[in-house]
Formats: sequence, structure tokens, C-alpha cells
Amino acid sequence: MDSPLGDANTTLILLALVFLSSIVADVSCSSDDPSLSAFFYDYTCPQLQDIVRSDVEKAFKREARIAASLLRLHFHDCFINGCDASVLLDDTKTFKGEKSALPNANSLRGFELIDAIKARVEIQCEGVVSCADILTLAARDSVALTGGPSWEVLLGRRDSLTANRTAANVLIPPPIADVPKLVSMFATMGLTEVDMVTLSGAHSIGQARCSTFRQRLFDDRGSGSPDPTMQKQFLGSLQEICPRQGNGNAVAPLDFVTPMRFDNNYYLNLQYGKGIFASDQVLFSGRGITENYVRYYSYDQDAFFQSFVRSMIKMGNITPLTGKRGQIRKNCRRPN
Repeated sequence: MDSPLGDANTTLILLALVFLSSIVADVSCSSDDPSLSAFFYDYTCPQLQDIVRSDVEKAFKREARIAASLLRLHFHDCFINGCDASVLLDDTKTFKGEKSALPNANSLRGFELIDAIKARVEIQCEGVVSCADILTLAARDSVALTGGPSWEVLLGRRDSLTANRTAANVLIPPPIADVPKLVSMFATMGLTEVDMVTLSGAHSIGQARCSTFRQRLFDDRGSGSPDPTMQKQFLGSLQEICPRQGNGNAVAPLDFVTPMRFDNNYYLNLQYGKGIFASDQVLFSGRGITENYVRYYSYDQDAFFQSFVRSMIKMGNITPLTGKRGQIRKNCRRPN
């Protein structure tokens, strides 16, 4: 098998990507919402970050899977009207919550932990800290606890008064999306193609339900055959976990090599045809920006970590509610 680093032009590609990364960094930093600040709660709730970190760490020790669940919860929140904790809302008489949307139903996890953190924060700083900021901090701490980078989270978001299940059904990237579809959906959120490849690295941790990728194993896109881009031994392993008529809620790790560690192994897996989702594997299916960055990040974990931090901050800045917009919910599951 060819080297995962590719042909003789790889070195030149990597050098070019280093230069491109510096450009991406400048663009990301310039997009920060001026209303958000790493010091937002320093005087009004100085205990906040210690509380969040402590509770996430305790939950992680009980169940390591919770880290990926919190990271995914944050992603699914930010893609619907920005990072406003709308994903945490239960159904009401006036709207249907996002929890029951197709990409989220029986899939998103971590709501109880966010409730518990919010309750502790309310005891210390009543009516001060938003659920949206708690979720953003919890996602950051989840990455750090699993071996990934940490960073200063920009704070000051407020919570939405409503949810949008219709948008959640449309705007969350599906696991069968091709590159043009992924690029378009991320661009709608103000995120670049490089952000898309970088944030996909969140699949370094976590698990996937059989129902989200089974078709690749047996009848890819109606072809009657498995996805030909999937490595054969890997395919066989997944078919054992997810037989054709098996339980759709059975799970497989997104990264079979280091499933509980946030690292760059996800990108190396793609080069060997070991991406679980079609939307992962397509990042290495053609010659272009996505494939070049897959190679780059598999070669340089530090570069991946630095880019991931920038893209996470950028995603956290998607149309936040600040100032007098929205509210500080007392209970993350319902408006005040």
C-alpha cells in the first residue's frame, strides 16, 4: 500500500498548507464577536469555569463517552441559529424542540449533565450564566480531557427563547453528504472548507449508531454492494457489529484505533479507507483542499490542534445572542 503521506509532491503540499493555515488563523481571529470575551464572568461568576470543568471531569470518569456527546451537542446547537442553547429546549405548546429532529432524536446525549452543571452554577451565581456558555465550556473541556487542546472560550452568549426543529432537520450535515454538499452547508454558517475538514476531526472520539452508516456496508446508495472506498477488513468488522437486519442503535467507535483519545488518527484512518461515515471518507476521495488537509493533519497533529481551536472559536461565534437579546434561562430545558 502507498504511504499515507502520498506522492513526491507531498512536501510541497505541506509547506503550502502551513502558509494557508496562517491565513485561516488571521481570518478566524478577525471574525470574533466583539461582544464576547474570555473574561465575561470574571467578576459576576468567577467560579464558573471550575464548576464546569469539575462536573465534566467527574462525568467523564464515570463514562468516557460523555466527552464526545458534549462536543456533538455543542456542534448541533451552533448550526441552528447560532450557539444559543436552543438544542437544550424541550417541546412546548408553542414550538417543537430540536431534540426530536431527525439528526438528533435518540442520538444526542448529555442533557442531564448540562442540567446538573446549570443547577450548581445557579447556586453560586443566580441568573448570571447562560446555558449556551455552559455548553460551550463543556465542549472545550471535553476535548481537553480526552487529550486534545484547550483554549480560552469567548463568553457572553445569551439563551434563545425558542427552538427550530425544521432548521435542525435541514441544516445539520448528514452522514451521507458528499464534499460539495458539506462545503455548502458549512458555508451557510460562515465556515470555510478548511473549517469543515478541521471540525470533522471531532470524529476522533465518539461512537456512531449502525443506522447512520449501515447502508454503506451492504447496499451503498442503492448499488447493491458495499461502499468500494471502505477497506475490506474494516468492512468485515463493521458488518459483524452491524449485520444487515441487526439493531440500528448498536454502536461502533468512529476511530477503532484510539476511540477515546482526541488525536489526529481520524485523518490517518481516512487514508486507509477506514472512515465510518460516507461524509468522513469523502474528504479523502479526490484531489483537492479536503484531501490535502487530511494528509496535512495526519502528518502534523500540532497543526490539527491549532486549527481545531481556531475553527471551534469561529463556530462558537456564529450569530450569538448578546446584549439584551435572548435571556439567561433559569432552567436550560425551558424559557423563563
